[in-house]
Amino acid sequence: MNQAVPPIIASVPGQDQATLFLAGATERPHHAYLLTGPEGSGKRLGMRAFAAALLCADGGCGSCRSCRLALGERHPNMLVLEPTGPDILVGRDSSDFNTARWLAGRAHLTAPEPGRKLMVVIQADRLRIEAADVLLKVLEEPPPDTIFLLLSARPDEIPDTVRSRCQAVAFPPLTEEFAVGTLVGEGIPEDRARLACRLAGGNLGRARRLARDEGGLGFRDHVLDAARRAQDGPAGALAAAEAMASAAKEFKAGLGSELEAELEPMLDERGKPDEAFRGVIRRMQDAHDRRVRRAEREFYDWSLLALATFFRDASLLAAGGDEELVINLDLREELARQGWSAGDGARALAHVEEARADLADETNLNPRLILERLFLRLSSLGAARTASVQ
Repeated sequence: MNQAVPPIIASVPGQDQATLFLAGATERPHHAYLLTGPEGSGKRLGMRAFAAALLCADGGCGSCRSCRLALGERHPNMLVLEPTGPDILVGRDSSDFNTARWLAGRAHLTAPEPGRKLMVVIQADRLRIEAADVLLKVLEEPPPDTIFLLLSARPDEIPDTVRSRCQAVAFPPLTEEFAVGTLVGEGIPEDRARLACRLAGGNLGRARRLARDEGGLGFRDHVLDAARRAQDGPAGALAAAEAMASAAKEFKAGLGSELEAELEPMLDERGKPDEAFRGVIRRMQDAHDRRVRRAEREFYDWSLLALATFFRDASLLAAGGDEELVINLDLREELARQGWSAGDGARALAHVEEARADLADETNLNPRLILERLFLRLSSLGAARTASVQ
């Protein structure tokens, strides 16, 4: 990194080319940027750092109020639009919160605080066609001192007309060695850092949370314990589903107090929202409500993803694959001891992925029924495996 890079942008790990480009753009920014790259590559952190540099009076010092607020996506001059469902909708009018018309309408308003306005679109590939058309109009005639920052892991799904108005900034995947080295440099033991990186699928932010939090692997522990219980037959399978449902409810209950602590810095001496932060607070409350509503399914998805990696590892080892490719590095002895065949491991993995897909569809069956069916299937596989051994 050269010394001209603002400290806040230099703090984005492993993306030298992207950060050098963004650092150069802070002096005379284009009106729109498209940050692309897979989940976990750092593009959202890059967006926050770039936003901080554009809003900071010192060009991105990393420590002032503006930088801190921008890094949390809470600066009053920063408007963030992201999907609340499968797609980003066009909206009825500019008052229809978290829609394309809402974003476009606010692009023409005066910023709450002096300085630039930043209009951020997360997962821009999920804009519906009519929503993309609304965004295109404001990109073609952008208001003064307004900068659009679009993020996407699938930029090819964004209409060419929108992409052509943006300068593209690529964030390629981070290597495992870089991610592990970053966590080790932060004081995390190497074995835990590597395990967290593999379970997180290369997503450095999620790997950091898994590695730092004492309960970070709790979702995996719960689901593996349930899968072991399912090997005791149908009764064990039903008990496994019950245990998972209870763990998911506990996870949801734990989210309740998070919002209060996050909002406290944005309240006045009477405990009321500061006027400049009203829009930010509304978005935070809306996002928190959505997460609480989806908390149990989120817990199930994380848990079943971990279970899928277990059966993937079982199949890999049974087929004579390279042990260095195992994800659950700390469970190699258990994987060998359970003795899953490559075929049974693959079938178990298919059952888990089917359950994940069913749970992702919020209009689908009762989650409890999906879990019961999954663990009954795993129980049957286990019983067949035992019988073949005997």
